Amino acid sequence: MSGIKKLAGQTVLYGLSSIVGRMLNYLLVPIYTRIFSPAEYGVVSELYSYSAFLLILFTYGMETAFFNFMQKEDNKNKVYENCISLVSYTTTILVLLMIFFSSPLAATIEYPGKGNYIIWLALIIGFDAITAIPFARLRQQGKALQFALLKIAGIVINIGLNLFFLVGCPVWIKGNDGLLSQLAVTFYSPTVGVGYVFISNVIASGLTMLLLYRQFSNLTWHLDSALIKRMLYYAFPLLIAGFAGMVNETFDRAVYKYLAPDANHALRDLGIYSACYKLSIIMTLFVQTFRYAAEPFFFAQHDKQDKKETYSKVMTWFVITCSFIFLGVMLFIDVIKLFIGEQFRSGIDVVPVLLLANLCLGVFYNLSMWYKLTEKTRYGAYFSIFGAVLTIILLFVLIPSFGYMGAAWATFITYFAMMIVSFITGQKHYPIPYKVKNDVFYVLLSLMLFSLSVYLQHQLDLPGSVKWIVNIILLFIFPFVVFRMNRGELIKKQNVESQQNTIGRRN
Repeated sequence: MSGIKKLAGQTVLYGLSSIVGRMLNYLLVPIYTRIFSPAEYGVVSELYSYSAFLLILFTYGMETAFFNFMQKEDNKNKVYENCISLVSYTTTILVLLMIFFSSPLAATIEYPGKGNYIIWLALIIGFDAITAIPFARLRQQGKALQFALLKIAGIVINIGLNLFFLVGCPVWIKGNDGLLSQLAVTFYSPTVGVGYVFISNVIASGLTMLLLYRQFSNLTWHLDSALIKRMLYYAFPLLIAGFAGMVNETFDRAVYKYLAPDANHALRDLGIYSACYKLSIIMTLFVQTFRYAAEPFFFAQHDKQDKKETYSKVMTWFVITCSFIFLGVMLFIDVIKLFIGEQFRSGIDVVPVLLLANLCLGVFYNLSMWYKLTEKTRYGAYFSIFGAVLTIILLFVLIPSFGYMGAAWATFITYFAMMIVSFITGQKHYPIPYKVKNDVFYVLLSLMLFSLSVYLQHQLDLPGSVKWIVNIILLFIFPFVVFRMNRGELIKKQNVESQQNTIGRRN
């Protein structure tokens, strides 16, 4: 339990950057969905889906390779220097290629004359790829607070620039407010439009790299060919897995306009779908912050005697937390949907499907650690390729018939299938005593409580105040049941800690 407490503490600190930082960043969504039309927001969503794929290509699994070799190699600095040098060299080449071919690339994705979009994306991805290894080093060193502060700094800069360009400048340029008007006239042009989203990101990512300057000091930028070969051999399956995994995560937005049942309104529907996707933010952020903390934690536990019991407990509490998040979001969806503009709320039905999809993805991340710990990383590629193929098939089948609802169900089905396949395979190669029945029960409990809320609302037509009271009661039923089911373990843990504290005071 002490290991789990440490993981929880690190998750909180990493959550400071992801939850607090991204919550700040997600505050841009209400602005975007009130300034931009659904079609304009669809452009932003589509281009960022491409950047997600490219970031995987630019980093090619070297983050996880870094954690693995830092755990095993005596010369830690050598491992870090080779990782950061290799990623920096390859990123520079790829960014220059994207800039050189920006115009034909823009035409290929049906944005002729918008080569500047490609240039901005190349710079964003380049800065993010180069800083990936320094951020991984902070995680490996347990410097969660420094990691969080630097991440938040970049996000705050990005938000500030977005507010400057999209909110302030359109107002100041019409007035005569002295310095502010001069700034607006100098730096703002209404014709750029959604381009300011990318420009703000370029500047913020570049400044974040400057804030990490200490991580680049004293480097010789030398590559050890023998070590590089071993790291690439370890990382290559992760590149395949990461790329295939990104197909599962963002391919729906990348191809939506080519498969949409209504081609004339494809970007509009993509904007609606992407905005509603943001309403699963709490689940997404928890899964992401857990993943930040869990990877180094699981590697650190690998040599301990009770590691498998620890992994099982981590899974159970992860499922409990995700189930509670699902229940909380869906019971209060009428409030949460106000987060996005009114013209985007027609897609609200995708939210429960996407929440459950992210829960399955989080479980898959938990299960996937077995092949990383045993260096059988090829299985990560197998699972992700399986998921990618399934995603592509489902998207081509479901989107033409059901639009963005089909995209949401494709996401859920894929993650659910990957979770099941990973569990069955993992139990054969690296069996862990997961409490499967309990874990499934927690998910079903959250679904039953949500269904009960919907049933009561439809059957009894509860007034607003009564509805909220009923939903609050239903929400608190969940932790009550969890406590009752885990009461013995929690009391035992409390007694052990009490005894340890008593012995400590005596000594």
